Amino acid sequence: MTMRHWALGGLAALMLLAVAVAGDQGKKDDPAVARARKTVRMLDDIYKTAVVLITKHYVNDESDLPAGSAAIALFAAIKDKGWHEVRLLDATGEPMEEANSPRDDFERKAIAALKSGQSYYEQVVTKDGRRYLRAATPLPVVLKKCTMCHPHYEDYKNGKPIGALSYTLPVE
Repeated sequence: MTMRHWALGGLAALMLLAVAVAGDQGKKDDPAVARARKTVRMLDDIYKTAVVLITKHYVNDESDLPAGSAAIALFAAIKDKGWHEVRLLDATGEPMEEANSPRDDFERKAIAALKSGQSYYEQVVTKDGRRYLRAATPLPVVLKKCTMCHPHYEDYKNGKPIGALSYTLPVE
C-alpha cells in the first residue's frame, strides 16, 4: 500500500468518525428530545413535591395511607388517561411491594447509575415505530417521617436514593 492509500484510508476513517460524532450530537440537540426532557423535569418536580406534601400533612401514623401508595395510584390514573407512564422503583433491594422492583434492563441500569451518584439517567428508545424518552430520577429520604415506612433512614440520610421515578414519555 502506498502512502497515498494510507492517507486516503486515514481520511476516510476520520470522516466516518466525524459523521458518527455528528449523529450523536444530533440526538443531544434534538428539539423533540429536549422538550421531553423538560417535561420530565416538570413532572418530577410536581410528583416529588406532592409526595413530600402528602407525607408532611397527611401521614401521621402507620395506619395512614403512605405517600408512596398515593403516588402509585396517581401514576396509574395518569397512565390510564394516556398521558405517560411513571413508575416508583425500589433502590434498596428490599421493595415494600414487589411491583416496585426494576422490571427491565433500563430500570436496572438506571438504579445502578442513580445509586452511584448520578442525578439523572436516560435513554431514547423506539417501540412500535415511535420514539420514547425513558428517564429516571432518584428518590432520597427527605423527612424523618419517612422512617415510618422506610426504617433504614440512617442508611440513606446522606442523599443516597431509596428509590427512583422511572418515566416513559413519547418524543413528539
